[in-house]
Amino acid sequence: MKLNNKIVIITGASSGIGKSLATEFARRGAHLVLAARQYVTLCEIAQALEQQYNIKAVAVQCDVAVESDCAHLINQAITTYGKIDILVNNAGISMRALFKDVDVQVLKTLMDVNFWGMVYCTKYALPGILKAQGSIVGVSSIAGYKGLPGRIGYSASKFAMNGFLDALRVENLKTGVHVMTACPGFTASNIRNTALNKDGNQQGESTLHEEKMMTADEVAKIIADGVENRKRTLIMTRQGKLTVLLSKLLPGLLDKLVYNVFAKEKDALLK
Repeated sequence: MKLNNKIVIITGASSGIGKSLATEFARRGAHLVLAARQYVTLCEIAQALEQQYNIKAVAVQCDVAVESDCAHLINQAITTYGKIDILVNNAGISMRALFKDVDVQVLKTLMDVNFWGMVYCTKYALPGILKAQGSIVGVSSIAGYKGLPGRIGYSASKFAMNGFLDALRVENLKTGVHVMTACPGFTASNIRNTALNKDGNQQGESTLHEEKMMTADEVAKIIADGVENRKRTLIMTRQGKLTVLLSKLLPGLLDKLVYNVFAKEKDALLK
């Protein structure tokens, strides 16, 4: 699938990987529907991409945790372009707190955004995607393969996302719909700055070493290539591939390795 003139919906498009995805798809000639809660920022991004790449981009204010917002997003895409080719479920939030300390509402919030937001958008977009034999993409995480300490709600939501996409892929083996699970490694973006603490407030500062991570632009290019080549699953780093392998072959060893990594983060939760 070449992306030129394809209609692409991207959630969480106002920053981080979502913003980089918007730029990468626009660079390849796709027309965009950009969704996020930050409407003014979205409008600025859409206008800049239209001018730079001579494509059409529409900004839609959308909180993916609200089902009616997701329905409106898909309706706006159909009204504007008459079709949908690709849905990229990218919107997501993270957290940082041990389960013994965290307010359960924090876990519910993560599930509402990361899992149910994807479910809502996919449900309303699926008829159009079926008609176009297009693509449904979920931006997941290695945390969907291995539970990460202090990110228990994030891991749970990504495990749920991976299971949902896996089942959806099998259901659509004969329909021509492409379903792709994209799992970046740690990515330098604002997702850790906006991660929720044990009380549900944004932590404000990353506790990990951002300079050693993938960039959002690198992730976006890999995802766009994956859509063009209709890939099934993208595990983007050597660390991620090793994690997936060890989770199958040596899960006990992986537990210890993961513990040691997170015990070394700044202001570590594990002592």
